[in-house]
Amino acid sequence: MRPSTSHWGAFSADVTGGRLRVVPHPADPAPSPLLGNLAAALDHPSRVARPAVRRGWLEDGPGPDERRGRDEFVEVPWDEVLDRVAAELGRVREEHGNQAIFGGSYGWASAGRFHHAQSQLHRFLNTIGGYTGSRNSYSNGTSSVLLPHVVGDAHAVLRQASTWPTIAEHTELIVAFGGVPEKNVFVTPGGVTEHGTPGHLARLRARVALVSPLRDDLPSTVDARWYPIRPATDTALMMGLAHTLVAEGLHDRDFLARYCAGYAEFERYLLGTGKDAHWASGITGIPAADIVALAREMAAHRTLVTVTWSLQRTEHGEQPVWAGITLAAMLGQIGLPGGGFGHGYGSMGDVGDTGPEVRTPYLPQGVNPVREFIPVARIADLLLHPGASYDYDGEVRRYPDIRLVHWAGGNPFHHHQDLNRLRRAFTRPDTVVVHEPFWTATARHADVVLPVTTTLEREDLGSGRRDTHLIAMHRITEPRGESRDDHTIFAALAERLGVEKAFTEGRSPREWLEHLYEEWRVSSGAPPFAEFWAAGELRLPPGPTHHTLLADFRADPDVHPLKTPSGRIEITSAVVAGFGYDDCPGHPVWLPPKETGPLRLIANQPRTRLHSQLDGGAVSRAGKVAGREAIRLNPADAAARGIGPGDVVRVFNARGACLAGAVLDDAVRPGVAQLPTGAWFDPVDDHPASPLCAHGNPNVLTADVPSSRLSQGCAGQHAAVDVERFDGPLPEVTALRPPPL
Repeated sequence: MRPSTSHWGAFSADVTGGRLRVVPHPADPAPSPLLGNLAAALDHPSRVARPAVRRGWLEDGPGPDERRGRDEFVEVPWDEVLDRVAAELGRVREEHGNQAIFGGSYGWASAGRFHHAQSQLHRFLNTIGGYTGSRNSYSNGTSSVLLPHVVGDAHAVLRQASTWPTIAEHTELIVAFGGVPEKNVFVTPGGVTEHGTPGHLARLRARVALVSPLRDDLPSTVDARWYPIRPATDTALMMGLAHTLVAEGLHDRDFLARYCAGYAEFERYLLGTGKDAHWASGITGIPAADIVALAREMAAHRTLVTVTWSLQRTEHGEQPVWAGITLAAMLGQIGLPGGGFGHGYGSMGDVGDTGPEVRTPYLPQGVNPVREFIPVARIADLLLHPGASYDYDGEVRRYPDIRLVHWAGGNPFHHHQDLNRLRRAFTRPDTVVVHEPFWTATARHADVVLPVTTTLEREDLGSGRRDTHLIAMHRITEPRGESRDDHTIFAALAERLGVEKAFTEGRSPREWLEHLYEEWRVSSGAPPFAEFWAAGELRLPPGPTHHTLLADFRADPDVHPLKTPSGRIEITSAVVAGFGYDDCPGHPVWLPPKETGPLRLIANQPRTRLHSQLDGGAVSRAGKVAGREAIRLNPADAAARGIGPGDVVRVFNARGACLAGAVLDDAVRPGVAQLPTGAWFDPVDDHPASPLCAHGNPNVLTADVPSSRLSQGCAGQHAAVDVERFDGPLPEVTALRPPPL
């Protein structure tokens, strides 16, 4: 058994008789069930065996092409395909400049710190003059732009909230907007060796007000009252709670005066527009008496207001975060242990964790000379509208003209919205190059597909944010087919472009591991590399059990001011107000969703895999219904449509449709459908019901619109849809096997 790790946990493994055996790390109190998907990484039919080139690009050369995603591929020897890619990189640089190259990568491909696909891609592109890149994330890209305006530093909220031990000791009431979904806490970028959050949730003593359309957004073992809110109305509920606090004199005037800026403007809006509990009830579906009672309970106890990342992945996603901070400020408990505001509990495994705050070894990416970038969720706009202007955080920017997309790590045909629009966008560049172990939809929409190894087939250093261990990731098995690691591919391209020495610095992958580790251990006091590698792991120093950033601010805001213009919590931001954005004014406001329909679809994270990774794995397959992704409906909504358990249904709106398998569950609020993301996109181009995804990817339904002009963040958590039983001939699911070769 050899040690390794993944984004969902550390493990040991071996391969005997062609079968992978996986054993969770012995120190892990709650190993992730997602480890059961790993066996699919070995010999799944969807593995890319050899370099492949789309026939149209091979025969006709670079250029926009509507055949992308529909064309067949031709397998080509490595030397030939590398020559062609290097020549195309050279052509684009010479004719259009480096800003015409988009370095696409979302960074989730590997838990290893050296074979981190995003770092390898960006380092390579920087050595040849740079690239247009992306900023922020689909997960919390809205919050990461907003929070510096409100609290000065996103880190103060995302990484310095109360830890679970602090909550256990001090918190009496948690008001959880979006819940604390346990399914997400098994995952952290780089891995989690000891999953502590499930145990903390099981031992939680605080009462919880679960504000979510889904009852299972909190473990059933937790003492909770469920407030089954209408989706996308959390800000309205916060307004109703805030109004009650003011009307009954329960808000902390002294805290608001000393630690906050701009509260008076918000209160005038709140009272002047009548945002009371009765108003909020009509929007949220929560009885007014319950809203008033909850506000009183919040004021009477040590209360933690939490907002999941999911709530900011919607239209106007800034508002529930800003309103949640405002509500916590009105209670006067920000900076108190176990009180105040938290963002992301249940969204990621390291939020609330007490693990080490140590930066482990990493590969330097170099400096990108190109100043062009996009907010990450604007990739389709970038490709479809070169030269168009857009707003972003007070700036007016323009999309560069992208001629070559080089993607390594990530699957935009999983996490982006309106996939039919994204398909059109991917027809526009001259060339699309993708590094992939599997024939994902992104690979199928490429011109050149380069087969890369999985983490089981290479050596690396693994550790996640706040992880307790640095893991020596040993090679578990030999590379499949002709796959190579990203570093080896980029080194070969760098050689052809005359920059090999700058990229590799003369080191092999194993020599890089030793170099990065030895550089790091100078300041860490760790043992030599050989000793670490033989041991298979290194336990890192413990982290703090209490965070002090906001506690210091509370102790003396003049000595420890926030990094806002006022040094205070900006309930009203003059900077944001000055931008003049009608979809994100200068203080929290209620802005209703623009799109309405018979059902509100929640496209949340799956419990059976990380994003779309290893969708062909055993755990992921076990969650399918009729071979398609499962959609949960309230029994009343299903009965009204003649839908029974296990029926294949068509989920549709004006943007597209997908097929899914019905599951009836009264843990889903009436009027809501829940279909997780991550089923590999499987478009059926010649079906009468097209555009149709046969496999159940909800992003054929979500709108490709930004949360606001401030952040340009992802708004793909919700969509207005309807559902009907599908009685026609069922199209075959083909996403998990290779395209025609």
